[in-house]
Amino acid sequence: MAEKKVSILTAFKTIIWPRRNLVFIGLLLIVISKAASFVAPMSLKYLMDDIIPNKDIHLLKILVGVVALAILVQAITSFLLTKILSVQAQYLISELRAQVQKKVLSLPIRFFDNAKSGALVSRIMSDVEGVRNLIGTGLVQLVGGSITAIVALILLLKTSVSMTLFTLVPLAIFAIIALKAFKVIRPIFRNRGKINAEVKGRLTETLGGVRVIKGFNAEEQESKVFEEGVDKLFQNVKKSLTATAFMTSSSTFLLGIATTGIMGIGGYKIMMDQLTIGEFLTFTFLLGLMVAPIVQMSNVGSQLTEALAGLDRTEELMNMTPESDEENRTIVLENIDGDIIFDDVSFAYEEDKDVLHNINFEVKSGNVVALVGSSGSGKSTIAGLAATFLNPASGKITIDGHDVSKVNLNSYRQNLGVVLQDEFLFEGTIRENILFPRPNASEEELQAAVEAAYVNEFTERFEKGLDTLIGERGVKLSGGQRQRIAIARAVLANPKILILDEATSNLDTESEALIQKSLASLTEGRTTFVIAHRLSTIRKANQILVIENGRIAEQGTHDDLIAKEGRYYNLFTYQARI
Repeated sequence: MAEKKVSILTAFKTIIWPRRNLVFIGLLLIVISKAASFVAPMSLKYLMDDIIPNKDIHLLKILVGVVALAILVQAITSFLLTKILSVQAQYLISELRAQVQKKVLSLPIRFFDNAKSGALVSRIMSDVEGVRNLIGTGLVQLVGGSITAIVALILLLKTSVSMTLFTLVPLAIFAIIALKAFKVIRPIFRNRGKINAEVKGRLTETLGGVRVIKGFNAEEQESKVFEEGVDKLFQNVKKSLTATAFMTSSSTFLLGIATTGIMGIGGYKIMMDQLTIGEFLTFTFLLGLMVAPIVQMSNVGSQLTEALAGLDRTEELMNMTPESDEENRTIVLENIDGDIIFDDVSFAYEEDKDVLHNINFEVKSGNVVALVGSSGSGKSTIAGLAATFLNPASGKITIDGHDVSKVNLNSYRQNLGVVLQDEFLFEGTIRENILFPRPNASEEELQAAVEAAYVNEFTERFEKGLDTLIGERGVKLSGGQRQRIAIARAVLANPKILILDEATSNLDTESEALIQKSLASLTEGRTTFVIAHRLSTIRKANQILVIENGRIAEQGTHDDLIAKEGRYYNLFTYQARI
């Protein structure tokens, strides 16, 4: 399938046209600025042919005054252009970044499983930057350059048709070379965005996993991987530089030929009295005014090409289907009880490779269902389906009789709380992390959550208590402390449906005893899914599902399953011996 490319027309419709008032003011300023730039070269003819030969001091003063005024107008319009268009371009970049970030967060969990966080950061922050060339400096140079070149061409033709036509031949050749070069450069820029994202992604992982790298003495290995990525980026830049350098050298050569020809033709015309010195100087300056923007446009072309390549990649993200699927998910849950039924549910991460096969069970409102089994058996997948992070390949999951695939995700997740095995904490204070689901919760509610999860048991030893900074991902805390903060966060969220994925796995025996008490109060009256390796923690569950190879091997209460002396009995007695 061919990659969709953002055209200049699409970019104009979506980016420039909605800001047409500002752009119009900008264009007006460009016209005034460019008109003022013609005053100095046009004055040369009068200076050389009329004022100097006649020694007219009065006219000289007027001429100098007019030129000075024109320069002042250029300076003022240049300042206003930067103020209006460049600032607007930067505002647009920040707006686009916010839109892309919002879009990325709306994508399904499966998208993030296949994407590097560093690469996504690059796509959100870097890919939209080229937009400034569409509405900022690039637009000024493109429009201003075009106006200057056209007006200069008309004035050049008025001065000397033969000399003008002579200069147009090398310029036409240069234009053809530039167009060919841009076709080559755009895919290079597009590819550069991908490489950049990969390199940043790997670097983010390296910095995040620095303890593992040092623990395995793998600094050199990581440096080599990064060097390879940086070299790949360098090779890409080298390709675009080669194309740009070819354009620049072509322009130098072709314009050199034009200049040499003008010297010869102009010199001959002056000697033959067909051209005055003033006209020749004016022609030379006007030629500079026409040629400079044309050469500059090769640079603008590169900028626009880079901007469109970045927009290609941004558009790719923006066109992805969000998980909310508002057309189909029309059921808004008001007050939920929490009755959940899995009806013949199968699931596959890859097509035709089911990891769950025909799962059937029911969890009554306020009950606790425990999922046990060996690693890779499908426990976390069932929890992911219950959390609506995943969608069944076949079968149906219902909440209070409503098909979950038709339920509005926001209304469902407002009633959901999750405590994961490797719990994620944000950089900041303990207080901020607990308040994360409900930033406006009262101090009383916060303290109740802190006490319920026994967080105060260790924060009382910290000088700043709940306002202690915990470092990135909570590196300054022990596993047990991080887990208790995560549980406090879930208590404060006060969810109707709770998912505990190995919630006590990082705890020592003493912490586990404390957490078991807080979990007992946390799960009360809530529909709870518990994934546990330590079977001692789930004895009081209303229902235990033993999952093996994606199927329910056994189902029942702790006492029922012990009496059966099957798989659960073996697992439990084995752990008890340990």
